[in-house]
Amino acid sequence: MPAYVVRCGIMRILHVMQSRQTCTRGTCVIARTQRGVEAGEVLCAAEGSAVSELVDPPSGTILRTATEQDHSDLNQLRDMGDRDAEICQRVMADLQLPMDLVDVERMLGGERIVVYYLSESRVDFRELVKRLTQELDTRIEMRQIGVRDEAKLLADYGDCGKPVCCNTYLVQMPPVSMKMAKMQKATLDPGKISGRCGRLKCCLRYEFDTYEEYRKALPPIGAEIVTADGRGKVLNQEILARQLLVQMEDNRRILVRSDQVLSVIRRSGRAPTNESIAADEEDQD
Repeated sequence: MPAYVVRCGIMRILHVMQSRQTCTRGTCVIARTQRGVEAGEVLCAAEGSAVSELVDPPSGTILRTATEQDHSDLNQLRDMGDRDAEICQRVMADLQLPMDLVDVERMLGGERIVVYYLSESRVDFRELVKRLTQELDTRIEMRQIGVRDEAKLLADYGDCGKPVCCNTYLVQMPPVSMKMAKMQKATLDPGKISGRCGRLKCCLRYEFDTYEEYRKALPPIGAEIVTADGRGKVLNQEILARQLLVQMEDNRRILVRSDQVLSVIRRSGRAPTNESIAADEEDQD
């Protein structure tokens, strides 16, 4: 039985699903997941590197390719979602709960409605669930999310002009730290290195492993080195170019390629380590 990676729900959760039929990329299917019956998009066959990149993906079963009636039902659910959101907002306001509604999702099979909300503290929403169950006549599931998940649900385009990564292909939100921005010599202006969620941009993480690999191969700042032009002290690192700004004994400042370093006399500099970076990581969930 073939298996496929299928993206489902407004949170774009990736599943590995069994299927009795052959599917192609981009096919809209109706599947049964742990949440119930919902629509999904086939991304690829569940094999090789595609599956190795997923961490404990939920399972499911593809029931059929979506029909015209299914698409009609999905459009109707989207229209009902606007009404559901208005009802949720009204009941939250009536109960004066310290929470902000982000989105409402109806399962295609009608098993439940998932309410996504933001809150800075624990909320006793038992009365809210009771009233919503009565008004919407279905099971209610409350799900508290963070600001990064809110961006995943609502954000559109980033500063780069492309759709935000969390809204398109990112499976997991990577931890990002200020030291990653410093190592890449990005501006430290919060307004320029923050994403739509208000936290550090995920893309600061993308090239970090390469920067870290190149940095380890360079003498640290403050180290004394020997080159063909004589001895000098490392003032700065140009990590991607694999070059060093070196002050020679005659006070000249020159750029030296890493392969021009004959030896390191003293490694007095202290560059950031994996441990220090990990300690400084900013939890963005």
